[in-house]
Amino acid sequence: MAKQRGIVKLEGTIGDITFLKTRDGYLAKEKTHISAERIANDPAFRRTRENGAEFGRAGKSGKLLRNAFRASIQSVSDSKMVGRLVKSLMAVIKTDTTSDRGLRNIMAGNQNLLLGFEFNVNAKLSTTLYAPYTFNIDRVTGAVSVDMASFVPANMIAAPGGTTHFKLRAEVAAVDFAQESSEIDMAETALLPWDQTATAVINLQNNLPANSTGPIILVVGIEFSQEVNGNQYPLNNGAFNALAVVAVDAV
Repeated sequence: MAKQRGIVKLEGTIGDITFLKTRDGYLAKEKTHISAERIANDPAFRRTRENGAEFGRAGKSGKLLRNAFRASIQSVSDSKMVGRLVKSLMAVIKTDTTSDRGLRNIMAGNQNLLLGFEFNVNAKLSTTLYAPYTFNIDRVTGAVSVDMASFVPANMIAAPGGTTHFKLRAEVAAVDFAQESSEIDMAETALLPWDQTATAVINLQNNLPANSTGPIILVVGIEFSQEVNGNQYPLNNGAFNALAVVAVDAV
């Protein structure tokens, strides 16, 4: 797909060229004369069908993860998060070394490739939260914990201008990509002042069903707010909130 350049921007169709406006700017694309029936049945398009099947599988898996972490994502994600997540899941699918092309899937791939995924590239957890933390995932009992020693927020959190308070969150999901199902749990702190006063020790405890059989994915996030006349307001509609995958207990 080509980008339109010049002063005059077009929308609509002229001949075989369609001009359209997207969030990435004004684009132009050529109409295809290949029918859907041919793509679905012609041996020449076998690779296209295989790639399409795997891309569709990545799309469904991305939706499953977004639904699982919906409570956290609502105030965190950037405008291109969906596409970036699908790209990461496609990378996992391509590491499946046992299934035929077109049948490769996430459950047979390297799920650890999701580690470090940032849901908001405009405010990464890795450059926002500097306080050290540890985590533990016990698949047998289903207990998942995130622990932080006491720290001074103003020194260990890169907060945006106007911040008065913040909140830390840990959310975990046991995901079965094959059955398109998940079990989730979330824990978060109360609103804490962003100042020079050291916090108490923080323990975020999550609980999943015992002996989960799918990958367990843990995300950690931070949200910022501003207190005005005793009321808390989300800062810049969450533009600076961060959320990232910090642990993957793969199967």
